[in-house]
Amino acid sequence: MTDLVAAAVLPCDPCVRRAWLVAALAGHLERAWRARRPLRDVLALDDHTLIVSLGGERAPQLTEELARLDLDAVRAAWTVGRVVAVCRHDPRYPARLRTGADAPAIVFCAGDVDLLERGLGGTVEDGPPAVAVVGTRRPLPEAEELARSLGRGLASAGVCVVSGMAMGVDAAAHQGALAVGGPTVAVLACAPDVAYPRSVAAVHRALVATQLVISELPPGTTPWRWAFPARNRIIAALGRATVVVEAAERSGSLITADFAADLGRDIGAVPGRAASPRTRGSNRLLAQGAAVIVEAADVLDLVLGPAARGATPAIPARLEPRLQVLLAAVLDGENPAAHARTPEAADAVRVGLLELELLGLVRRVAGGGHVVTG
Repeated sequence: MTDLVAAAVLPCDPCVRRAWLVAALAGHLERAWRARRPLRDVLALDDHTLIVSLGGERAPQLTEELARLDLDAVRAAWTVGRVVAVCRHDPRYPARLRTGADAPAIVFCAGDVDLLERGLGGTVEDGPPAVAVVGTRRPLPEAEELARSLGRGLASAGVCVVSGMAMGVDAAAHQGALAVGGPTVAVLACAPDVAYPRSVAAVHRALVATQLVISELPPGTTPWRWAFPARNRIIAALGRATVVVEAAERSGSLITADFAADLGRDIGAVPGRAASPRTRGSNRLLAQGAAVIVEAADVLDLVLGPAARGATPAIPARLEPRLQVLLAAVLDGENPAAHARTPEAADAVRVGLLELELLGLVRRVAGGGHVVTG
C-alpha cells in the first residue's frame, strides 16, 4: 500500500476526538503521572470521565472544545510531514494493541505503514512474530553490541524488532535490524515526526525512510515524561516477547517487562555481573523466571520454538549482490577465498568479507575463517 492510499483511509470521528483529547490533556497527564496514578487506568477512562478526572478548572472548557471540534481541520493538521493516522477501527490497526481499554485511539505513523500489517498484523499468536528489545540508555559496550546482534539476528529471521529508539540499547537494536533491511518498528514518547533524542536523529531518519516509527501522539508533539511509560505499554503489547538486555533496578525497561508480564507475554533477559548495579534489574527478572538470553537464537527459541535454532538465517535483500554471494558461501560453511582464481578476485573477497564484518553480519574465527553472527 502506498502512502497516498494509506493517507486516504481517514480516522473516524470518535478516534479523532479521543486522540485530540489525550494531546490536549498532556500537561494534566503529566501531573497525574507525578502523583503516581496508574497511567493504564487513567488512559482507560472514557472521554467525559477523563476530562472530569484530570481537567480541574479547565474541565468545562475542554468539554465545550471537544464538542465543537472541527474534525476535518484536525485531520488536515495531522497530515503534515506525511504522517498517517491509523485509528482502531482501521483494519491496519494492530489487533495485538486492542487487548485493553487503554489502547491508543490512533496510531500515528511515519514511514512504511505496510509494516503495521506485514510486521505487526494479526494477533500475537497468529500474526507475524515481533519481539521488543529494550534496555538502558548507557549500556556497557558489550551490552550495546549484543543488542545490535539481537536486532540483526531477529530481523534476518523475519522477526519484527520493536523498541523505543532511545539512545543505547534501543537504538542499537534498531541499528542491527536496519543493517539487514529490517523489519523494525520504533514506538516514541513524542510524535513520530519528531526525532528525540537528537543523538539518535540518524536512526530516526533511517527508520522513517525504510521502516516504521509510531506514536499515540499527533504530529509535532514534543516528549512528555508520562509518555515514556505510556509508550512502554505499547511496546510490550506489540511484542510476542520482551527482552531486557541491560537494566538497573529502577529502569523503564522493567516497566516494559511488567506490562508484558501483565499481558501474559514471554520475558527474556540477558544475564549480567551479579555485583553490578547496571544489571541488577535484568538479573532480578532472571531470578523471577525470565528466559536466559545470550544470542538471537535464544530469542527465536522463545518465540518460535526450538526448531527455529536450526533454521538458516535469511540473506538480507538490501545487500549488494556480490555481498549476498559471499554471505551465502559463509552460511554454507565455505571459505570464499578458496574459490578465488586470481589475486584480484582474492582481494575482492577479502574486501567483501571486511564489509560484511563492518555490517555485523559475519565475524572472524580462529584459523582465518568466518561465521555468520546473531
